[in-house]
Amino acid sequence: MDKSGTRLLFTSACMGLLLFGVTLTTLGSILPAIINRFEITMTEAGFLFTLMNLGILAASLVFGPVVDRFGYKTLMFASTLLILAGLQGVAFSSLYSWFSVFIFLFGFGGGLMNGAANALVSDISDGDRSSKLSLLGVFFGIGAFGVPLSLGFLLEYFSYTIILASIGIFVLTVALFFLTISFPEPKQPHSFPVKKAASLVKHPILLLLAFILFFQSGMEITAGGWTAAYFNDVLNVKPSTSILLLSFFWIGMMLSRLAISKLVLHFTPALIIKSSMALALAASLILLNTGSILLATISVFLLGAGFAAIFPLILGYIGDLYPAITGTAFSFAFTIALTGGMLLPYLAGILGDTFSLRISFLIIPAALLATYFLFLGVLQVFAKYHPQMKP
Repeated sequence: MDKSGTRLLFTSACMGLLLFGVTLTTLGSILPAIINRFEITMTEAGFLFTLMNLGILAASLVFGPVVDRFGYKTLMFASTLLILAGLQGVAFSSLYSWFSVFIFLFGFGGGLMNGAANALVSDISDGDRSSKLSLLGVFFGIGAFGVPLSLGFLLEYFSYTIILASIGIFVLTVALFFLTISFPEPKQPHSFPVKKAASLVKHPILLLLAFILFFQSGMEITAGGWTAAYFNDVLNVKPSTSILLLSFFWIGMMLSRLAISKLVLHFTPALIIKSSMALALAASLILLNTGSILLATISVFLLGAGFAAIFPLILGYIGDLYPAITGTAFSFAFTIALTGGMLLPYLAGILGDTFSLRISFLIIPAALLATYFLFLGVLQVFAKYHPQMKP
């Protein structure tokens, strides 16, 4: 494929991951309003995150085999339509039960898009996966901080219903763009290698990498989902301002991924990941121990920056290890990851009801420590079984 075709495909993946950023952050951005609107508890609010991530998890199970068997175009187009339907349902649902259904649908469409966009970039970036996946992650950050930023500025003038409904125009534009470009042919056009895919669960390196993403996804969704409520409940910040301050988490992640796309050309991914974990740990401890809104905002920004490296660089490892069935390997990893994304935010809601949101946020430093020791295991496996690779 020529360079212009590759650029178009990369652009399509970036637009897709931007939509996933919108998907993943919408619920957290409107959570204070949803709690008041439907008069629900923090545990019930946490269950909404579980439903959304259950949708993403279900999508993660199916996208890889579908992509490897049928290709990217149909799946990415369909996922935009699901995101559009979910977004409009979230905006206009008047009953908690229907809102829950659309949250699941929203997550399912976003999960399909997340997996397909990352696998597509991995496939078209041989020899440069870590850099390109990090750059792709910048667009996730744009979508992720765009929602709380827009809501923070516009809620003074419009309801969140009108704002979310308007975002649907962009989603529809992306769907039409996907129809106009050519995507790579399926890798397994005649059959799917079931035995080879099933054997992935026996690979210790893939299991370790997937469980790093388990904790990473859980931390990321906990922070992104509960930070606005944390500012509101713990630091007594008004809801519209707390949503605006949440955007600093995603801005930190976006800017850090932009830097990482360049840093991986000069430093090993392993060094970048370790440094990022240390930064995230320090930021989480500051957030837990400060009563200053300014210091809390800085720590939220640094927390996003610290989280930024883990997902794209771990996916880079997986893409290098399994180039023949990238979609399926990513599907396996995302399934494990989104299990963490489903469980940890729900646990945060339970802890918030039982104790306080400040106690809930202890999940983050605890998960960071678990992630660090898993990563040390990854480096040992690389040294033993893949000495030719330089993690």
